Formats: sequence, structure tokens, C-alpha cells
Amino acid sequence: MVIDKQFTPTFDDVVFENRNQEYGAYQIRKKYNRVVLISTLIGIVVLGLIVIVPYIRASNQAKQKARDAREVIAEMASNLQQDVPPPPPPPPPPPPAEQQAVVKYVAPVVVDSVKVEDQSKLMISDEQVTATVNKEVVEVVEQKQEEVQEKEEQQVFVVVEEMPEFPGGELALRTFIGKAIVYPTVAQENGIQGKVFVTFVVNKDGSVSNAKIARGVDASLDAEALRVVSTLPKWKPGKQRGVPVRVSYTVPISFKLQ
Repeated sequence: MVIDKQFTPTFDDVVFENRNQEYGAYQIRKKYNRVVLISTLIGIVVLGLIVIVPYIRASNQAKQKARDAREVIAEMASNLQQDVPPPPPPPPPPPPAEQQAVVKYVAPVVVDSVKVEDQSKLMISDEQVTATVNKEVVEVVEQKQEEVQEKEEQQVFVVVEEMPEFPGGELALRTFIGKAIVYPTVAQENGIQGKVFVTFVVNKDGSVSNAKIARGVDASLDAEALRVVSTLPKWKPGKQRGVPVRVSYTVPISFKLQ
């Protein structure tokens, strides 16, 4: 038994029932729904690309800027010695302590008219005067020695026999500065870059102090360079004649934007 399928005409079939269906309008109406669906999908894809592509590009640019900002080159320029003034002459030896001449009192010749008791009193008085003068001389010498020692402790050398050294050497110093540096946002936005020279003192115990800008670029970059130098750990102190001394040291820090 064969079941006949009943044909249900569409709206287009009804409209073009007694018309020429070979005409282009019938084909266009027949494919209209499909064309609208495809156009809608294409529009959604294009709109999604318009929204997503700028976001991806901005994210990549932000990552690139952050990566470039951290690529700070901290060089220990060997030719920096050309900018450093020649070392000062060695300090003159301390002047010899002034020795006050002491004239020993000579007792007069005792004659028969002088009693033994008077002679004893004169000898005791002479010893007291000599002891008092010697005490004053010792105090003056000790004061001079303390002044000379204090001056030597406060003296800062530029070049010594054994220069200060960062723990791990020059490469470790570059690595420390590269990790600690944070490129200022203001400098990034204004495209400011350059090399900042920071001078500081390595004390006898290896600590860092008296950091200051020897040659700056911009206020924000200078402040960041000082901040990083102030966080440096203790160094191996410099030595002169085998004795730890205070040494002035200069570090160049480069800020680059790529």
C-alpha cells in the first residue's frame, strides 16, 4: 500500500503560483532565509573580531612594555675611571707629638743655715711639679692621637689597593639591580630613558651609605636609582695596606624603553 505524501505549498509557492517561477525574484525569495542566516553568522564573527582583536593587541603591548621596562642594563663601565678624578695623594703622616721641654729643678746647695726638713720639702715640691708637667704632656699627646685617628676613620678613598666587591661579583650586582628596578610609570608614558650614575660610600663593615646622584636624567629615574642602591646588601669592604677603609663607589644604571 503506497501512501501519497500531501504537498503543502509555501508562501512563495502561493505568491508565484500563476507567475513565471523561472524569474529571478522567485529564486531570491526562496533562498532568503538561508542568506539571512549566513549573513547573521558572518556579522557576529566580524563583530567578535572587532571586539577581541584590539583587546588581544593591547594585552600584548602591555606585556611587551612590562618586559622591556624590566630589561634594565646595569653596566659596570670599565671606562668610568676616565670620569673619576685622579686619586688624591696619600695623607701626610701625623705630625710628631709636641713634647714639652721639662727643666728639672736643681736644688740649691745646702749651706749650714738650711735645715734638713727644709731640704726635704724642696725635693717633694720638685717631684710634684715634674709629675704635673708630665701628666699634661701625656694628655696633649693622647688628644692629638685621637684627632688623627678620627680624621683617618672619616676619610673616604676613591681608589684603594683592594676595591670593594659586591657578593658574587659584577654579574650578581647587575642581576640584583635588574630584579629590584621598577620603571617609573611617568617615565614610561613620556618615553624618558637614559643612564643614571649613582655614587655611594662602602663603609668599613661593607654597608652602603651616602648615596647621591653623580649624573642624573630625570627626577623619577633618579629617585628609582637611589631607591635601588639603598637596598643593596653589605659588600666586601675595600682595603688599603690590608686595613678596611671607606671607599667611594659609582654605579651606572641604564633605563631603556624598546
